Formats: sequence, structure tokens, C-alpha cells
Amino acid sequence: MVLEATMIVVDNSESSRNGDYVPSRWEAQSDAVNMIFSAKTQANPESSVGLMSMGGKGPEMLVTLTTDFGKVLDGMHRTKIRGSTYLATGIQIAGLALKHRQNKSQKQRIIVFTCSTIHEDEPSLVKLAKKMKKNGVSVDFVAFGDLDPDNTRKLEVFSETVNSGDGSHLVIIPPGPSLLSDHLLSSPILGGDGSAPRSGEDGVGGAGESGGGFEFGVDPSADPELALALRMSMEEEKARQEKENKTKSEAAMESGLEGIPEEGGESQPLLDPNGEASSSGSGTAPATEEPKEKEDDADKMDTA
Repeated sequence: MVLEATMIVVDNSESSRNGDYVPSRWEAQSDAVNMIFSAKTQANPESSVGLMSMGGKGPEMLVTLTTDFGKVLDGMHRTKIRGSTYLATGIQIAGLALKHRQNKSQKQRIIVFTCSTIHEDEPSLVKLAKKMKKNGVSVDFVAFGDLDPDNTRKLEVFSETVNSGDGSHLVIIPPGPSLLSDHLLSSPILGGDGSAPRSGEDGVGGAGESGGGFEFGVDPSADPELALALRMSMEEEKARQEKENKTKSEAAMESGLEGIPEEGGESQPLLDPNGEASSSGSGTAPATEEPKEKEDDADKMDTA
């Protein structure tokens, strides 16, 4: 699996308050961030993920590169919705955070969520894209919300400039009843990590590489909700079986200890009342004494 250091840049501008995405633009981003973190760390436990925002008074580093999911949740919880976005500045800061990563063998990636108007002009974005490409940083865009032609054009030009060997992607998600994370599950952004097979939009990858079938027999691009539900069900069943096996092993161990006799407990005497070795316990003593009593009675009758 790919070893990556990923910086996630979220859009916490006023535009993220809108409810045209389920349940809102901000909550949809939060859900998608959680899924991206899980996908990256499950694909390779040594991969790390960082988090920053690009809205408000300026970009803010929320969580440096980490493998601790709790820190990412805390970072999303502390983020406040306000102001407008600073796309170029946010990408530059994310690039610096990746440059100072501890594990230099990790590939560098930035995933940017944008749902508001992009104020930077096209030439400045092209210049920044060339810089990212020179530094070996892949940049993925998740565009939703304000999808006017000007915004889309700027993102397309940036993506085309920074792209190197199909390493960067642009995913445009229109409003709809499906969750943002469901669309990402079947997108090329996560398709390369083994979390979900690629939908084959560009003719690259696709399910044909794994024998022509999809995981669980469901195409995530056709029914992302069902694919996600099946994956969660499989993980819950696996956890349940592990817990059940652990309980059985503990019960077997306890029953084995109960079969061991305690010291000082009742045991069969080594000798019977006649001084002979005991063979069958207390059940033999009355049988040996009864004939003896009958012989004594016969002697008494003869004497009389």
C-alpha cells in the first residue's frame, strides 16, 4: 500500500453553513474527513494525516501530521465557521507542513475541500501549481457548493498543471441526497488506496484489475450507500466474532481450572478398616463387615 503524508484542507467559510448538501456543507466535510483518515491509515498504518482550515481571518493549522484519530476529531470540533477562504495561502502552508514531515519516505498529498468562491486569479494559481509539482506534492480537489463556471475553470487549470502521472485529481460533486463521503468512496481520490475500486471514468484502474468483480459484489459508483453499509456490516461482524472467540477461550480456561482438586479436599483413604489397601472406596466397607457379623452370630448359637 502507498505510504503517504496527507494534509486535508477544509473550507470553513460562511458558505459552509448552507444546507444544500446532507446534512450541511460543513457537516458533510466533517464526515468526509473522518472517512479519508480511516482510509489512509487502514491502507498503511505508517501513513499520517494532518488537518487545517483555510477560512476565517486566514488559514489555521488545526492538527499536524498524526496517526491519532482523536486529534483530528478534536480539530474539526474546534473549527469555527466564519469569513471567506484563502485557497492559495492554505495550499502553501499545507505544502510547508508536508515538507517538514518526519518520515521522508512518505509521499506528499494535499486534499482540498472547496465550497465557496475562489478569489485568486488563474495566473497565480498556475504558478502555485507548478511549485507544488516541482516539490513532488500531489493536490486533490473536492469541489462542491458554489460550482460556477469560473470556479470550475480555475480548479481544472490548477489540476492539469500540478498533475504528474495521474497523481492529482479533481472531483466535482453537485448537490443531491447522497452524502459527500459516498461520492468520495468511489472517486479516484480514495480508489487508489484500496478503500474502494475505481469507477473507471478515465479508463484507468477499474474493477477489471481484480478479476472483473467488485468488493461485496456491489459497484460503489452505482450504489455508494449500499457499498458503505456492507463494509460497515462486515467490520461489525468481524469485531463480534473476535469478541465471541475471546469469550469462549476465557470460559474454557475457567472450566479447566475448576476440574483441578483443591488441597485439603475429601479423598479416598489409603487403607480400609481391616488395614488392607482400599480399592473401591466407602462402598466396599459394609460389604466386608456383613459376612463377619453373620459368622459371629453362628458361633454364639453353637456355644449356647
